[in-house]
Amino acid sequence: MPRREDFEIAIVCSLPLEYDAVSLVSDEVWKEDRENNDCKTGRIGEHNVVLALLPGMGKASAASTAANIRSSYRHVRLCFLVGVCGGVPQTGSKEILLGDVVVSKAIVSYDFGRQYPDGFTLKDGIESNTAGPDRDIRKQLAIFETSDGRFRLQEEVASFLEKLQAKATQQRCGAKYSYPGTDEDRLFKPEYRHKHRISPTCICSKCEKGSDPVCEDAVKSSCHDLGCADQYLVPRRQLNRKLEGEIKKAQDPIIHIGIVGSGDRVIKSGEHRDSIAKPKSIIAFEMEGAGIMEEIPCVVVKGVCDYADCHKSKKWQDFAAATAASALQAILGYMPPAKSRKYSVEQVLREGHFLVPFGRNESFVGREDILQRLITRITPGANTDDCQRTAVEGLGGIGKTQIALEIAFRLHDAHPSCSIFWVPAVEAAGFEKAYHEIGQSLGVVGIDEDSADVKTLVNAALSRKDAGAWLLIVDNADDTDLLCGPAGLLNSLPFSRMGSILFTTRNHQAAVELDIPETGIVSMPEMSQTEATELLQRSLKESQTQDTASLTSLLDFLAYLPLAIKQASAYMAKTGMAIPRYLQHCRSSDKNLIKLLSKDFEDRGRYRGIKNAVATTWLISFEQISRDYPLAIQYLRSMCFLAEKEIPASLVWTADDGLEADEAMGALKAYAFIAERAGQGLYDMHRLVRLAIHSWLENGGEFETCVTATLRQLDKVFPSPEYENRADWVQYLPHALTALNFREYSTDSMAESNLLFKVAQSSYLLGKYQEAESFYDQVLELRTKVLGAEHPDTLLSKNNFANTLYSQRKYDKVEVIHRQILELRTKVLGAEHPDTLRSMTNIASMLHSQREYDEAEAIFRQVLELQIKVLGAEHPDTLRSLANLGIVLHSQGKIDEAKAIYQQALGIQTNVLGSEHPDTLQSMSELAIVLHSQGKSDEAKAIYQQVLGIQTKVLGSEHSDTLWSRRSLAIVLYKLGKKDEAKAIYQQVLEIQAKMLGSEHPETLSTESYFLKGRSRVVSAKAAPYIYHWFKGVSRVLRLL
Repeated sequence: MPRREDFEIAIVCSLPLEYDAVSLVSDEVWKEDRENNDCKTGRIGEHNVVLALLPGMGKASAASTAANIRSSYRHVRLCFLVGVCGGVPQTGSKEILLGDVVVSKAIVSYDFGRQYPDGFTLKDGIESNTAGPDRDIRKQLAIFETSDGRFRLQEEVASFLEKLQAKATQQRCGAKYSYPGTDEDRLFKPEYRHKHRISPTCICSKCEKGSDPVCEDAVKSSCHDLGCADQYLVPRRQLNRKLEGEIKKAQDPIIHIGIVGSGDRVIKSGEHRDSIAKPKSIIAFEMEGAGIMEEIPCVVVKGVCDYADCHKSKKWQDFAAATAASALQAILGYMPPAKSRKYSVEQVLREGHFLVPFGRNESFVGREDILQRLITRITPGANTDDCQRTAVEGLGGIGKTQIALEIAFRLHDAHPSCSIFWVPAVEAAGFEKAYHEIGQSLGVVGIDEDSADVKTLVNAALSRKDAGAWLLIVDNADDTDLLCGPAGLLNSLPFSRMGSILFTTRNHQAAVELDIPETGIVSMPEMSQTEATELLQRSLKESQTQDTASLTSLLDFLAYLPLAIKQASAYMAKTGMAIPRYLQHCRSSDKNLIKLLSKDFEDRGRYRGIKNAVATTWLISFEQISRDYPLAIQYLRSMCFLAEKEIPASLVWTADDGLEADEAMGALKAYAFIAERAGQGLYDMHRLVRLAIHSWLENGGEFETCVTATLRQLDKVFPSPEYENRADWVQYLPHALTALNFREYSTDSMAESNLLFKVAQSSYLLGKYQEAESFYDQVLELRTKVLGAEHPDTLLSKNNFANTLYSQRKYDKVEVIHRQILELRTKVLGAEHPDTLRSMTNIASMLHSQREYDEAEAIFRQVLELQIKVLGAEHPDTLRSLANLGIVLHSQGKIDEAKAIYQQALGIQTNVLGSEHPDTLQSMSELAIVLHSQGKSDEAKAIYQQVLGIQTKVLGSEHSDTLWSRRSLAIVLYKLGKKDEAKAIYQQVLEIQAKMLGSEHPETLSTESYFLKGRSRVVSAKAAPYIYHWFKGVSRVLRLL
């Protein structure tokens, strides 16, 4: 059995009948190649040949098969495409008959060009875009064009044809290869249509010119059945010579050397045939040659079985295949076999090998800055002092392999003498297999022996001084244990000052372990919007991408990840789905999105047998991290249920984790699963990585466990929301909200209810009352079910739920709830418990809102007395009650008494709580109301401006307290005669409230009652303080207690 390097000739057929004919001229056919199931090997004469039958017709199928042959048999230098074709019957003075053989001296892609309004034009110089046979083959083809050369070749073809027919007869299939006869060689005038002649019921009756259609039945019928008339036959001199017996053997084929047209369109029109053939002197048409030429130099050897017109039939196919196979056998006899071609070691090493397992990616777009940076480093001679190492790193699916592939082809084009080798480093077996193929290609002695140390032999061969320039691409160098362990692949990497090694890796730590300097590590960012748009559009029809807004949204949703974009475009191309519909499916649910991102798709630029879907491409990395950094995978299990941006470190690990925590987060950063925000202690996680982890956890049965653990951790670290710790809970809030989206999978109801309660409190403090109401409602339902209706935590939830209703002016529901709470708290906790006193405060607030001022005053005084006794005079609850009493007195018109209480409360609050505490600011506002009502508007204005500045900084410009202060300032400004300024402030407040709350919300309507839309005035200055005070008082008294 010959070695792989002994094969220099490949023979490709597109039809089984063609393959059968070639088999008849083969002296031996050996077993199928275990590593390349598309191929068999055999021998024709002195030539070892690779035999391949295409899985389908057309250029794409041919290119794919040729690439596989080139990958498996590195020394193949020529491919013969053997079979049948459509002939051009007249080229100049030369006639071509059925059964003749066409041999290509050039191949033209006849469907590659420009479509103009008045017709299709082949692109000029297209022959130069495909690599032709080498000089020796071209020289032999030139000899065949001479009279003597053609005569000798035709004699041999005729002899081999008879032998083929005899062998077929022995195998009981001789009849199919018999000469059909000159009577069956019928060529009609190009314009004469193949149609029903008398059939008034079908469309053939209306077929009068070349562009008119004929019926399907006519297309499938023979000329005899349709009655195609002999008077339209074209007379031919060569055919007449056969008919008159001037040629001894009519079956003997004529050999024609010329240009062959190749394309994906089947030509079945004499007029179109001639219009395409004439400008380029094409002598025949077929469908695979241009595809093979993309990968291997190719010569087409095909028998003419029809005239590429509408009258074509299959009668001549078997005989034409036999003449082509016979011609192949004769041509091979003129070529020296591989064993007679002598190579020195130096020649083998300096051949300029190109061992890359993928074809060029025609869909590759952009990345020019990265390409140029890399090519500058790896070009032969860029660094003559070292064997340079360079790494392309980035998230799986970001396009590292495609960058390396494009570099391989660009470098090969620019430096043909530079050998380029490709080695996958996913596993040791794949690495050694690729090294073995390199060794075979280089002709390394002993490489095929069972005991061969393949890696050492190849390392030595490439490390030789006479090895020439080379680039070694090590793809998927992610596993540091595989690379740098005791039996690591790192020791097998060659060293030559003429060589360069390019790694692709997902793992920054691997690049560092490979001793690559920081200047040699190139990080791959996400695609730009322009690049991503072009990549998406390349595989889709224009009608699918017309909605530019949806296109941009989809790219953003897919995080500009090339693999995700390619997968999406493959799915839409397959289903015909437009982008808006695909985007709708992505957004509908995480499960639908994971389902879409789990679909594998055909990608010739990725490894066979390895899943290429986005949702599965990171699984191998998850497993590697789980093996090497158990704590890191634990962090991932938690982080994937948090918001994807600005994840605080304190939500992920504890101080006890120490050094291991830093190493674990370092590993996650190295794989680009998370990114750290410099100097902030915050991390971002890739959106699609989050989904992939969800899928991984679900498949591993860990989803519920991890959701529960995450909610427990959040409950543990999320503080009880107060003004003093606002910075902490504001930072944690989006992560708690995200985690609670998964609470249906939680098995810990208490952790769930506690976190919901804190989120509800946070929403209330942020002035988001509707959100707070919804969260408190959920908490109340959960705690009632788990703890019971009388549990203090349940009552607290009910109290706060009522407070949110009150803040939204839903008074009819509130009083009943608060009286229920007061009764239960008195019963369960006692009359002097702080929670009971808070309930009394809330009842008094309800009475105040109903203008029952005397009763409200009595309760506030009672509460204040008990709080001083139980909590002390400076407790925040006591101070709030003191301020509440001032509001009631103010509402009763007791201005001086109210003012004194406000000043007392303000002094203590400033000292105890600080000048920026919300309760302090509230007392300042109440004091300003008193001053304004006393006509001291300038003093009131100064206080409001001070309050407003602090509230804007601390609470935000859209918080309800900030908006109240802006309204109050507007009233004062109106009193001072600054009507336009007051009107502008009211307009701003009204717009914000309408946006945040809705135009029908009570807060919005109360603002509108002051600002009469479309007029140049507000409500009267005399009435304004009291109207404002009533609304403001209601908002102030009912605190979250």
